[in-house]
Amino acid sequence: MSLSPASGIGRFYKHSAKIIRFVRLGCTNRPFYHIVVMENQHQPVIEQVDSYDPLPNDFNERLVALNTERISFWLGKGAHISDPAAELLGVTGLLPIHPRTYMTAWRNRTKLAEEQAEAAAAGQAESASASA
Repeated sequence: MSLSPASGIGRFYKHSAKIIRFVRLGCTNRPFYHIVVMENQHQPVIEQVDSYDPLPNDFNERLVALNTERISFWLGKGAHISDPAAELLGVTGLLPIHPRTYMTAWRNRTKLAEEQAEAAAAGQAESASASA
């Protein structure tokens, strides 16, 4: 008679779905993320596959360290991927670009165009008042 996978013999976890997700580290107001492979939110980390520093450094760069071989391995094994991790891997070129990335870029372009239009209108108003 064999034991059920829920009895803790390990066969369930060997075949259960894994997820590639962010794990937040760092201090308050200074986040740092490891991208890890894990069973679910309440299980220990199986493997750390990369890291991500979202705050720009002195050269206005956000640092990402990827282990593309291990990410491809886990994706090949059927691991799921969280949306934030999928966005980051899409920007790096490992996965297709996530739709949310397109939406964020569109919103940023719209906001920048509005700010430039307001600045141009304010500049024209200043020049009109100065020449009058």
